[in-house]
Amino acid sequence: MTGVKSRRELYSEATRAAVLEQATALFAERGYAGTLLEDVAAAAQVTRGAVYHHFAGKQALFEAVLDEQESRMMAAVRAAATSPDPWQAAMQALDAFLDRCCEPVYGRLCWQEAPTALGFQRWQEYEQKYAYGLVAGFIENLRESGGIETAATLETTVDFCFWMLGGAGLALVNTPETDKQRVRDEWGRLMQRALAGLRP
Repeated sequence: MTGVKSRRELYSEATRAAVLEQATALFAERGYAGTLLEDVAAAAQVTRGAVYHHFAGKQALFEAVLDEQESRMMAAVRAAATSPDPWQAAMQALDAFLDRCCEPVYGRLCWQEAPTALGFQRWQEYEQKYAYGLVAGFIENLRESGGIETAATLETTVDFCFWMLGGAGLALVNTPETDKQRVRDEWGRLMQRALAGLRP
């Protein structure tokens, strides 16, 4: 019957999900360098061969974890931007992004471990794939609606906002938990002021 998955397919999907879940926890706890595939297999209660069945190696597994983290970030940001007003929607998105950067797992995996695990160039490709397009969409909406005006090109304006957000992410991941909320709020206020300077 079409559309009905076999028991083997369901088991395979469950195995992959379990490996991803445990890999996420271990990479976040021990870092990329300190995590072995054997550890992931043991935590997921599967064989090492089962891990290799789904992922070509440790880097491929880490990339799958990163894909999941970045996809959730994008979904959270888009879900937060509920205002029909493009400026308010952008501010809601900014708040959601900063909140996400305060989460220990996302922060460590995406801002600390990813550059090391993937290398700077590959990490930048990931950021372009996920965050850059998201930022570009909000900036384009603001320009088209007259919410911001800038003498710079659209590309330069997007780059400016993109790197500003990246700075916030890096700052927050390196901030002790006791100071994180304060630093998050300070970055939020500073970025709102910087963006407000682009308003007509």
